[in-house]
Amino acid sequence: MPLEIRLNDVVRMRKAHPCGSYEWRVVRLGADIGIRCLKCNHRVLMERRQFEKRIKTFVSRGEPLDPAMERLLFREEEKEA
Repeated sequence: MPLEIRLNDVVRMRKAHPCGSYEWRVVRLGADIGIRCLKCNHRVLMERRQFEKRIKTFVSRGEPLDPAMERLLFREEEKEA
């Protein structure tokens, strides 16, 4: 089952960024996940699978989607599987 990732989640990654920070904010969702370093503001785009492997934990969670949008998105994922 895919990891539930929300916009504005703050995540701690397994390895530190060269600036020394482990914490990133999710700024884009889709097949690729966009994240921004909280210390130096560097932005990185990575595949969802790669992101899920590199994440260690959630520091804070963003706002959930509204229920209507969530049902629409998860129905499409169930049909694809």
